[in-house]
Amino acid sequence: ISRTSVMKYKSDLERNLREIARTLGVSHVVEGSVQRAGERVRVNVQLVDARNDTHIWAEHYDRDVADVFAVQTEIAQQIADQLKANLSPAEKAAIAERPTSDLVAYAYYTKAKEIDIYGNWESAENEKAANQKVELLEKATHRDQNFALAYCALAKAQLDLGNFELAKKAADTALRLRPDLAEPHLALARYYWLATDSTISLDREAYYARARDELAIVRRMSPNNAEALLIDATVGRHQNRWDASLANLQKASELDPRNGEVAYRLEQIYFEMRRYSELEQFIRRQAASGGPRVGALEDPFNWLARMKLAQGDPVAAQSLLEQLPVEYSPGEWTWDARYKTALYLREYDAANRVIAATPASNANEDWAYGQVARARGDKQKAQSAFAAARKKVDTTRGDKPQDADYFAQISGLDAGLGRKEEAIREARRAVELEPIAKDAVNGPTIVADLALVYAWTGERDRALEQLEIVATLPGYGPTYGDLRFNPCWDDLRGDKRFDKIVAAAKAASR
Repeated sequence: ISRTSVMKYKSDLERNLREIARTLGVSHVVEGSVQRAGERVRVNVQLVDARNDTHIWAEHYDRDVADVFAVQTEIAQQIADQLKANLSPAEKAAIAERPTSDLVAYAYYTKAKEIDIYGNWESAENEKAANQKVELLEKATHRDQNFALAYCALAKAQLDLGNFELAKKAADTALRLRPDLAEPHLALARYYWLATDSTISLDREAYYARARDELAIVRRMSPNNAEALLIDATVGRHQNRWDASLANLQKASELDPRNGEVAYRLEQIYFEMRRYSELEQFIRRQAASGGPRVGALEDPFNWLARMKLAQGDPVAAQSLLEQLPVEYSPGEWTWDARYKTALYLREYDAANRVIAATPASNANEDWAYGQVARARGDKQKAQSAFAAARKKVDTTRGDKPQDADYFAQISGLDAGLGRKEEAIREARRAVELEPIAKDAVNGPTIVADLALVYAWTGERDRALEQLEIVATLPGYGPTYGDLRFNPCWDDLRGDKRFDKIVAAAKAASR
């Protein structure tokens, strides 16, 4: 069980050990206290069988602060002995090893480890906490330049801020210092997983392969590492290993039940696999048990509202979104859900108000305005919006490489502008660059974009052919709710073949 899951219980409040053990999926609980007076430290610790509240072992230690690592080793060994655990030579060595000889560096490190940004839904607070974490870890590594675990934590913290080069540097330093530890390999695996989001020209498949190579090393050293399971699962989605990825995330959640990052990724894959009932059950269980979330919401990423949209119930989605507390600062997912809800209900004035209220950093406003105008039958206003969006894409893109997202984006705009040949050529190019076989998460979206281009340019048979491919696949293809209610598919309505595709998408929703 990781530090993330147990730190919630760090308080002087009365605790129900049976309930804690049940939540964490353990039979025994270690609790205690640490008091420091000058250069002396007193540690009280006890081992409890939480199944029957029996105290198995207790001890107290009065030592010099400099002996704190020795006390940790003693406690770990005593607990292992009491539980009659057979430790391997590597585990015994890990217990005995001091992570650093600098107690101040260790204090910075432990303080940084206490900061959890994954359970907080306030993006501004997340960034502040992440910067604080980096600052503490830089102080730790400055004091002890051989502190490998601090470099690992620093690599992860830099990734949270999108500082990919600094993250790679920290992970490489950790690996150079201690290639025999699992943590540096885990830090590199996380870098290779996330780095493809930083630069368009990176080879996603090659980076994912390198991530899995590092994870293979981690598994040999630490077979029940929840973070390794999470990374492998998140990568595996893209590689069409859906069932294995779901199983890995479920196991990671069992191992680390209060980890906010694990909870988010498990919710995400339930949604992507159209397993909506399991998604809702998981969110409700998390809320009932206290979960990893910080703040007023049990569902800060609005999965339940998005789920209702996907299931074809925009009225229920609207009701959920209206219940958000006033202090909630929405992320882009909320604005997208609000916009789609209004669009599906064909409340076009409301959709335009959502677009106008959406922060510029989250908005693709001209494309959205164009969709609303087209749905209303206002061809002139739609084309004006699509033209503005098209110009903006080329202006903001600059000299960046033209990837699948670029071609998919401009193909829809060109279709809206009536540029049939260009739109079809661009949409096909997007599918060539990112086929489903290459990316099982985003590939269906690209195929759906091609279907939309065909639909908007009068190629009904081709549109239906592409929709049939992706209507039931996991990933981010069209959901039942999207096909049933989104005005963008109005050109296909009334065709029995389209009705059959819509019915198949509904049947694929669980």
